[in-house]
Amino acid sequence: MVYKKSLGEKAFDVFNILLLTIGTFVFLYPLWFVLISSLSSAAAIASGSVILWPEGINFDAYKRVFSDKSIWNAYSNTLFYVGVGTVINLVLTTLGAYPLSRRDLKGKNGIMMFIVFTMFFSGGLIPIYLNVRDLGLFDSRWAILLPSAISAYNLIVMRTFFQSTIPDGLIESGKIEGASEYRILWSIVLPLSMPVMAVMTLFYAVAHWNSWFDAMIYLQNRNYFPLQLLLREILVQSQTNNMLGGVGSGDVQTISETIKYATIIIATLPILVIYPFLQKYFAKGVMLGGVKE
Repeated sequence: MVYKKSLGEKAFDVFNILLLTIGTFVFLYPLWFVLISSLSSAAAIASGSVILWPEGINFDAYKRVFSDKSIWNAYSNTLFYVGVGTVINLVLTTLGAYPLSRRDLKGKNGIMMFIVFTMFFSGGLIPIYLNVRDLGLFDSRWAILLPSAISAYNLIVMRTFFQSTIPDGLIESGKIEGASEYRILWSIVLPLSMPVMAVMTLFYAVAHWNSWFDAMIYLQNRNYFPLQLLLREILVQSQTNNMLGGVGSGDVQTISETIKYATIIIATLPILVIYPFLQKYFAKGVMLGGVKE
C-alpha cells in the first residue's frame, strides 16, 4: 500500500524546504561574498557591482598577501600553537579527568565543585594578566599555551565519558595483574577512549586556531603573533601598508579592501576544508557532554 501525504503534510514539507533554503542562503552568502570580492577587481568592489559573481577576476590581492612575510610567520605561529597547545591540553585534561572518574578517589566531589566554580567565576582579566607577568610568561609563546592548558568543560566531558564507558571490571583486572595507574590509563583506558579523544582534539585545536584575544593581551613581539591577531589588525585597524607597494595613493583604499577579503579567505580556508570531514565529531561531543553518570 502506497502512503499518500495529505495536503497539510505537503504544505508542511514545502514550508520546511523553503525555510531551509532561505536559511542556507543567509548563512552562506556572507562567506560567498567575501570569496567573490577577494577575486574581483578593486574598481568593481568600489562601484558596488559585486553581488553574486566576481567582476574583473584577478588574483592580485592574493599575490600581495602571500608576498607579505608577516602572513607566513603568523601562519607558522598558529600551527605551532595548534599543534603544541593541543598536545598539552590533551595530556593535562586526561591526567585530570581520569582520577576524577574513579569512584575510589577521596574528596573528588569537593575537587569537582572547585572546577565547576571556575566555569562561572574568575579573578578577572587584571589578576590573570598580573599572574602571567609575574610567572615570567609575558611576551612569550608560553603565555598562549599555559594559561589555557585545561578547559573545565572539556575536563568534565572527558570525566563523564570515562565514568560511563570504561567498566570498573577492566580497571580491577589491570590492578590484579599488577599494572600501575599509569599503565592502566595508557593500555586500557585510552585505547577505549578514542571517540572522546578525537572530540577533545577537535575542540582544543579549533579553539587555538580561532584564538586572538590572549595574544593581544600577552604578546608584544610581532614575531609571536598568531594569524587571527594579524587578521584583526588588517580588518579592524586596516594595517595593510606592507602589502600596498607600488599602489597609487588614490587606489590605496580600494586595493586595501580586496586585501582584507583575501586575508579572511586565507585565514579561514583550512577550517572550511577540514570541517566537513570532522562535523560528526562536533555532534558526538555534544552527546558525550550530555551523558549522565
